[in-house]
Parts: sequence; C-alpha cells; structure tokens
Amino acid sequence: MHDESGRPREECGLCGIFGHQDAAKLTYFGIYALQHRGQESAGIAASDNGSISEHKAMGLVSEIFSEDHLQELAGDLAIGHVRYSTTGSSDIVNAQPFTASHQGNSWSMAHNGNLINTRQLRDELEDKGAIFQSSTDSEVVVHLLAHNAHAGFEKSLLNTFAKLKGAYSILLMTRDQLIAVRDPYGFRPLCLGRLKNGGYIVASETCALDLVEATYIRDIEPGEILIIDKDGLRTISLPVNHSPRLCIFEYVYFARPDSNIFGLNVYSCRKRMGAILARECHIDADFIMPFPDSGNYAAIGYSQTADIPLEMGMIRNHYVGRTFIQPTQSMRDFSVRVKLNPVRPLLKGKRVIIMEDSIIRGTTGRSRVKALRDVGAKEVHMVISCPPTRFPCFYGIDFPTDSQLIAARNSVEEIRVSLGLDSLQYLSLDGLVESTGMPKSSFCMACFNNDYPVPPDPQFTKLAFGK
Repeated sequence: MHDESGRPREECGLCGIFGHQDAAKLTYFGIYALQHRGQESAGIAASDNGSISEHKAMGLVSEIFSEDHLQELAGDLAIGHVRYSTTGSSDIVNAQPFTASHQGNSWSMAHNGNLINTRQLRDELEDKGAIFQSSTDSEVVVHLLAHNAHAGFEKSLLNTFAKLKGAYSILLMTRDQLIAVRDPYGFRPLCLGRLKNGGYIVASETCALDLVEATYIRDIEPGEILIIDKDGLRTISLPVNHSPRLCIFEYVYFARPDSNIFGLNVYSCRKRMGAILARECHIDADFIMPFPDSGNYAAIGYSQTADIPLEMGMIRNHYVGRTFIQPTQSMRDFSVRVKLNPVRPLLKGKRVIIMEDSIIRGTTGRSRVKALRDVGAKEVHMVISCPPTRFPCFYGIDFPTDSQLIAARNSVEEIRVSLGLDSLQYLSLDGLVESTGMPKSSFCMACFNNDYPVPPDPQFTKLAFGK
C-alpha cells in the first residue's frame, strides 16, 4: 500500500455543507481543496427532502465527478470525503461516505482518523448479528449507531462515541441534520465556517473554507458533538478529563500551508521550523534548496535566518498524472527523473543543503542525494524540519511498522552514511514544539517520543487491517 517514494501518506479529508441549494457542488469544491489528504477514492452523499443519494469511486476528485453527477446529488445538505486507506484495503467497497438505513432512518458518515479498538468492537457487533460490508474501522461506527438507536438520537450519539478509542473526526448526515464529531483528544483537525448565504460548512482544513468563500467561525472542540439543523447549532459533549493531544505532524507535513490548523497558520509554523533549524545547526554551504514541494517553507525560514541563499535546484514536472506509464526494471530510475530534474549549471561544484520535512523509509532521500551527486554537487548536506520518526502512528497516518522506519533501526550517523550525505541534522523535539508557540503538553508526538496518549489494543496491528 505504500507508494514508491517512501513518503508518509495523508489520512483523509472531510467536508460537509448545511443549508445551501448547491450543497453537493460546494462539497465538491471543499474536497477538491482537501485532495492532498487522500488520493485513493472520493465520494459525496446529499440529502434532498429526506432522500439520500451518493456517488463515489476510486481516483481523484476531478476524475470522479462530472457536472451530471453533481446535478443528480440534489439537496441543501451534503457531506464529502477523500480517502487514503489507513485501515482497510484500497477498494471501492471501502470508499466513503457510508450510507446506511435502520428502522426507516437513513444516514451517511465520513471519517478521518483511526480507531484502535476496532477488532474488539467488531467482534462484539458480529456476535450480536451485525454483518459488515467493508474492512474499514469506519463501518463499526455505523453499526454502533444502529445498535444504540433505541436510546434516542442524541443518547445514541453519546453512547456510540463513548465506546470509540483512538482518533476520529467524523461527519454524519441524517435526512435533515449535519453532525460533526471530534474525539476527546482532538488528534485530527475539524473546523466550522459560515457560508455567504447563512448556511454552514464543516471541513478538515480552512483551505476548504477559503475556496467556497466561507468565514471561519471556530474549530470543533475535542470531545464535541456539534448538531446543525434548521434550529441552528447545538452541542452535546463527550466526557473529557485530559488535555488535547493534537497531531503535531499536521504542521510538519500533512496540512496545506495556506490552512490554519488548531488555531495556527501552517505556512508560518513551517517557516519557523526552518528558522529554528538554522539556529540549531549552522552549515557552511553555497545555498539551501528544497525538493518541490517537500520542505519549501522550512527552507525559506532557514535561508532568512542563516543568511544563506535559497535556490530551486530541482524543477518539478507538474503534469505527471496518476496513470503515468511505469518504467521497466531496467529503467527503474526513470520514474524519479520524470518528476524532478536538476538545474545542472546551478548545482555543479556547489556545496548544497537539502531541506526535507521528514525521512520515513529513506528511499526518497537516497535517490535525491544521488541525483545531486550525479550532476556534480561538491557537497550535499541535509536538514530535516522534524525529529527522527522512530515509532509508528496508530491514529490515522500511514507510518509503517517500526521495522520499516529508517530512524527506528539506525542512528543519525548511520542514516547519513546510508543516504550518502556529508552531514545530516534533524530539528530537535523542543525546536519543533517552539515553532508552534504552544505548550508541549498540547501535542501527540508519539511518532517521535513513543508517548501514546491512547495505547493501542493489544490485538491491534496495522498489518491486521490491510496495511
């Protein structure tokens, strides 16, 4: 399931619209803005006078939806989803939103995150007669809602989400309501905005609000269940007896730089990461360069603080599509060169610093260093705008098992040698936290420090769920 680049995969992106006659079309633009969060599948479900219709397929948003599809998704209420499979296989049966009916009531659901007690909940539900149609943890939520329906709508929501452990930002759509839910730790982002016509939007990132010209109101709070209907907004809350543990890797890599996440602008945070790196490690070099688009904004911060030129030593081909014909084994380096090509006169004989946002498996870094050596770079140094990623993530990011993480089994010096670098420097954990301006206690940093806020179920492994 991992792509050949060795980069971490995004999780999922959510967008919901309430109270707009073109709800499906606005949702389309919302998930289009969130495409970076998942490129395997996409879907939209819409409610029109109590009748729910949906369209979903494998591929990118622009490939899946036509004007005709959006016209068929009538109604003033819709939710959308872009997916990369952190649990469950990459298959149309696992594409979201999920739509289900129970005792005459229908609802659709879209989920970003990862539940860590899925196996236990699934076994309990199957013992009670539940039949699962997919292999994702998200379907567990649908079954729990059905099993708790006897308690009444709001009580069923509280009972269902109280049983879940792990990371979840969820949108639920009934025939006439939009419901936004965020887990008590607030691992994944989710925000609320107001549309120009007075309706509402809920989305994973503020860049989706910007595209549809909505006004940001606030984030959905950790542990909040926000219900939006014809009477306005109301909140019921899950018990929260601990501080939030926001995913700090959203700032490092996942979120779009023009988004505000957890109240902070991503672009500014990434620039500060680079600036703090320049303070922590000075390297004598001719210039610093990112490999587009990895490390672009941290490189700006490093350049300005270290007073060293910023250059674009590699040029990205923006027209390489998903269906690009793969090279044969004898041409195995071709797929790297077709995406990025060096500016040879700029690099030849120069001392170069590469800015990267992370090193996961090391395969990408190795090929990038080799490309610079091949065109005559005199020295190649690398700086990383986060600490070494030594531990897997169980909360919705596709970090592989620790056996596949290069920093889990190698020292920094061993990684330097493996990548063929003259030097390698990582941003310190304290430096990463400083770049946000928030207290260290605000964040989940388990992939760096092995401190998991919610320890995974002993039966839970990534491999057990199609990783």
